[in-house]
Amino acid sequence: MPSRRDLLVRGLSFGALATLGARDAMGATLTGKRSGPGSSGTLRGITGAHRRDDAIRHLGGLGDGYKMTLRPDGTQLVVVNDGPGWIDPPEAFFTTKLWTMSGGPDAPHFAPLVGYPDLNRSARPEEAPHYYGHGVIQVGERIHQFLSTLDRNEDRPRRWTGAKLIFSDDGGKTWKNQNGSSPVVWERWEDQSRDRLIFFGESGGCFSLLSILQHGPGQRPDRDGYIYLYGPNGSVDGLMNQLVLCRVTADKLTDRKSYRFFAGRKSDGSARWSADIAQRRPVHSFPRGWVNSKNLFPGDLVVESWLPSVVYNAPLGLYMMTNAGIGCGEDGTEFGKPSYFGVWVARTPWGQWQQIHEDAVWTPGGDTGARAYAPQIAPGWMSPDGRSFWIVWADLNGMVAFGRDEAQLDTALEKARNPAEHAVIETTFLRRYLPGFSFNAQQVDLQFE
Repeated sequence: MPSRRDLLVRGLSFGALATLGARDAMGATLTGKRSGPGSSGTLRGITGAHRRDDAIRHLGGLGDGYKMTLRPDGTQLVVVNDGPGWIDPPEAFFTTKLWTMSGGPDAPHFAPLVGYPDLNRSARPEEAPHYYGHGVIQVGERIHQFLSTLDRNEDRPRRWTGAKLIFSDDGGKTWKNQNGSSPVVWERWEDQSRDRLIFFGESGGCFSLLSILQHGPGQRPDRDGYIYLYGPNGSVDGLMNQLVLCRVTADKLTDRKSYRFFAGRKSDGSARWSADIAQRRPVHSFPRGWVNSKNLFPGDLVVESWLPSVVYNAPLGLYMMTNAGIGCGEDGTEFGKPSYFGVWVARTPWGQWQQIHEDAVWTPGGDTGARAYAPQIAPGWMSPDGRSFWIVWADLNGMVAFGRDEAQLDTALEKARNPAEHAVIETTFLRRYLPGFSFNAQQVDLQFE
């Protein structure tokens, strides 16, 4: 039976944009720290990135994940996992839910996307598979979203094993399964297969945790007509720190046979693509040592580490990526110390990626107790000249205290009479122990020569 702590360690599992301070745009000649296997050459002009601690916002809600996409009307969709989001008082505790976000980081407005399939965790059988929202993209009225699922192994930390794809043709009012059927079905263990999930049982669990390359205003496929999908190459250190990539045209996202996998670079730096997933090669490798080998609490799940966020910076003509590794304790357990945070830039979606910023001790606002993770670039919160952008994240500072007192939560839940009471109780406990398990935002300025 899943631990109640699954919601925490399942794998971690604007005022107006004018407040960013527009400056004159600069050509896409950048300078970056050489990073990753096979790096060569420099991107001249950019010397680094500065996280502005004076521009941190705590924007409420309860949950994590926060994958985002920009909609044609300028609003953004936000994926929120493991919580009620901004519903107060909470009516349900969602495994995942889509929210709309309008406005800038000084005064955003959040609202649940009406019509999104229900994933109220409290109302589902405890033995049923869970599905957690990850990469999302809207092109025109069509929305695609990938939801990750875990294996059933209860004898060791569970691993990510697949990704389910759902889509909407009417801006989110109604949703369909990958095969076009409706309503959306959350497959049982015995029904999960490569016929039902876009990725399932791949080597090492690769492409189970998917992020989608996002664009700024005028969301569309990349300049070459493709949608690019990134993810860790597996669920253990040595694989999870490897970034793999595939691409597909927007009209073929539901057709697994149309996906092409990055299989290395040619001598001129262009990408080699293969229909065979076994031919995949990492586009980048992040530092090792930032994926937990043990779990803080027995029976819990492996942490999500190295979940990228990639956005095309149109004013500068470059691709930007943020990512973070989980800080492990001396015994290999998760969140024993602050996380690793970095920013990378590239000329193409497959790199080569060059690092322009590194925090080996990521403590937003100087909070030494911070356990921040999974930083995401908000594609709609970028300055007109591309020189400033905003990241968002959740923080698990207080997780150890929460785990120590979890018996109190279990006792309270046993007395609950319905799923709504479950949601209220869980929300109350999480806000008490984990105040940072919410939508935190910070401005980042690119630095130039």
